[in-house]
Amino acid sequence: MTKHLPSLRTLALGLGAGALALGLAPAGPAPLIAPAVAQSASDLDKVVGALRGISTMKADFTQTDRSGNTLRGTMTLKRPGKIRFDYGKDADFLVVSNGKSLYVVDYEVAQVERWPIGNSPLGALFDPEKDVKRYGKMLPTSNPNVLSVEVRDPKKPEFGMITLIFVRNASAPGGLQLTHWVALDAQNNRTKVVLSNQRYGVAVADSAFTFKDPRRTARRPG
Repeated sequence: MTKHLPSLRTLALGLGAGALALGLAPAGPAPLIAPAVAQSASDLDKVVGALRGISTMKADFTQTDRSGNTLRGTMTLKRPGKIRFDYGKDADFLVVSNGKSLYVVDYEVAQVERWPIGNSPLGALFDPEKDVKRYGKMLPTSNPNVLSVEVRDPKKPEFGMITLIFVRNASAPGGLQLTHWVALDAQNNRTKVVLSNQRYGVAVADSAFTFKDPRRTARRPG
């Protein structure tokens, strides 16, 4: 599965080394086409409230890179700071954050890559009041039921940008359901992640955000 690693690294960089944004990729559904509905500062507060209202969350996801390569799996999130992208039992890789660092684990080549999440777009999922309010801006959409927020740090373009899309849904925290996001890294590598079957407030053990280090296995004799 090494051929999928560029897409996987783009996801990790977009989540862990970019700035968080709520918006839309040109190749995806089109809430940004005219006529546009202006979004207000109060909508940004609603987005912050919705993100803060997610204590735990599980969802299925479909991840697509700029070349059209697609991966599927399950996302598990637990505030503060923990997230896991599980690509299935037959996958040779994993993306996981333990609350301090984001790891891309490649079991096929016994490699682990690590990024700090402290000043990353991923932080908007865990500390939305800090990151979304500071770096985020509402974008116009063509549908009043769709909210689009772009989050990036203009002083740190190397972090890239991430765009999140919410749809109004009374059953979701804060009345807004996160449906998808687009991550764009500093090299213009774009990754889109679409969520489905979102479940909130589910029981999630901290052990879900640990992983078996393939480097230790590789060092064993024999």
